[in-house]
Amino acid sequence: MIEQTVDIATKAGASTTFIVHPERNGPHPVVLFFMDAPAIREELRDMARRIASVGYYVMLPNLYYRRGVMELKDLPPLPEAEARERMFDLMNSLTIPLVMDDGDALLDFADRDPAAGAGPIATLGYCMSGQYAINFAARWPERVAAAASIYGVRLVTDEADSPHLAAVKAQGELYFACAEHDTWAPLETVEALDQSVKARNLNAEVELYAGVHHGFAFPQRAVYDKPAAERHWERLFALWERTLS
Repeated sequence: MIEQTVDIATKAGASTTFIVHPERNGPHPVVLFFMDAPAIREELRDMARRIASVGYYVMLPNLYYRRGVMELKDLPPLPEAEARERMFDLMNSLTIPLVMDDGDALLDFADRDPAAGAGPIATLGYCMSGQYAINFAARWPERVAAAASIYGVRLVTDEADSPHLAAVKAQGELYFACAEHDTWAPLETVEALDQSVKARNLNAEVELYAGVHHGFAFPQRAVYDKPAAERHWERLFALWERTLS
C-alpha cells in the first residue's frame, strides 16, 4: 500500500488530504471519503486503508482547514460539554457549496495523478458528510457512478440543495444506510427519504439497519456494532464492484 498526506489547493486555501492506494495493478478507481464531525483521526485513516486494500484510490480530506483545525485531539482540552459544542461549531461552519468546492479540487488533483483512475468515481460520507457525498454525485453526474451516505444527517430539508432533491440530478447508484436509533436522522426522516426515492423511481436504496445506533460503523465508538458494520462494508464493496469496475 502507498500512503501520502498532501496539501491540496482549494479556493479557500489548502486541504490536508490523506491518500492511500494499492502499490500494484493501478491506476485505481477514486473514492472520495468525506470525514464525519469528529474530524480526521486514525480511525478514519484505517477505514480508508481498508477501502484501498481492495483496489481503490482513496482520498480523505480535512474539511476543517478553513478554521485551522486538523485533528480534534490536538486542540486544547475542554470539559466534555464544551468540547462537544466546539465540534458542532466546526461542523456548522461547513456548507454544501463549500464542500463541493473542496470536492472539485480533490477531483482535479486525482485527475493529474497517474495512480488514480480517470474513469468513474465514488463518494462516501458518514454522519455530517452523507449530504456531501450525495450532492457531489449531483454536481458531477457524469463522473460519480456511486454515492453512499452512512447514517447521514440533514438528508431531507427545506433547502434547495437538500440531498433528497439533489439525488434526482445524480446518474450514479445511490445508497443510504440508516440506523434505527438515530437522534440526528429519526425514523420519520428515513421514511420521508425512502418515499422520495421510490416516488421518483431513483437508482437508489434506503436501508434501515435494525437495532443499531448512529455511529455503528466506527470501531472506536461505544455504539459500534460489528455485524452491522460488516454489512455496511459488504454493501459498499458490492456497490463499487458494480459501478466502478
